[in-house]
Amino acid sequence: MTLTTGSIPLVNRRRGLFVYLGVAYVGMWAAMSPLLVGGYRRGDAREETGALEQWCIAAAMLAPALAAILVVCCIERSGRIRDSLALRWPKPWGRTAQACLVAFAVPAGLTAAALVIGTISGHYPFDGVHWNGLGAWAAGAVLSMLVSLPLFFGEELGWQGYLFPRLARESDNRSLIRAYVVTGVAFALWHLPTLLMGGQYPGRPWYVSVPAMLVSCVLILPVFTWLRLRSGSVVPAVIGHAFVSSMSVDMVKQFAAPKAALDPLHMGMAGWPGWIVTGAFVAFLTLTGRLQPSFYTGSK
Repeated sequence: MTLTTGSIPLVNRRRGLFVYLGVAYVGMWAAMSPLLVGGYRRGDAREETGALEQWCIAAAMLAPALAAILVVCCIERSGRIRDSLALRWPKPWGRTAQACLVAFAVPAGLTAAALVIGTISGHYPFDGVHWNGLGAWAAGAVLSMLVSLPLFFGEELGWQGYLFPRLARESDNRSLIRAYVVTGVAFALWHLPTLLMGGQYPGRPWYVSVPAMLVSCVLILPVFTWLRLRSGSVVPAVIGHAFVSSMSVDMVKQFAAPKAALDPLHMGMAGWPGWIVTGAFVAFLTLTGRLQPSFYTGSK
């Protein structure tokens, strides 16, 4: 699989990058403004989001996709949107099923490994696996994740469909490394309004949550990119992102003692146990060449 952006003039590509980031960031701040003005603050990891919070989050998640579509249509004029943003199913259909299963299984395995590390270190209050009701919980969690998929298309059409390919140069290792880091940092800082309200790290001040989010995003971004590269489609990246942001969080709650305090900084994918397992997996992908777009050339 290759990243086909070479036909876009350099001046258009650079202008598009600035416009994309500007629209995506402004869209996020605008969507979160009702909560920021209202002084909303999330203080507990078990706290459920209300209707207003859910609407604001949904609007924010659509901003990267809208920004990407705007740039493709009005600045790049590079062809069909679905081709420009890799909005397609992997073919044949057997490959689609495999890509989607991998996108589900890998984050699940990373989350489980992070919970094991957290439990061994004494930071995760593991309460055992209660088989009675586990199936119902899993079915409900999967259904909830599937319902939320359109919103994650809103994010990944921007980050994986647009931004990463425009930053990367397949034959230049330095450019690829820069693309991974810059996309990860941009992805993290885009979350700044929610971080200021305690969204990902409840109860933590911004000078703790922002660096933690930077580490989390720079580490997880290559996993999403790998899912996109190996399939030639943003769809598996969408599934992987949806799992990390929904089912992974639910797993932390499901297997913890019911009344124990939960601190995302010390458990799950957003905390240091998740950084360890994700970092190890990214190191494996790097050493085996799987983060190189050229690795997948001719693999279809």
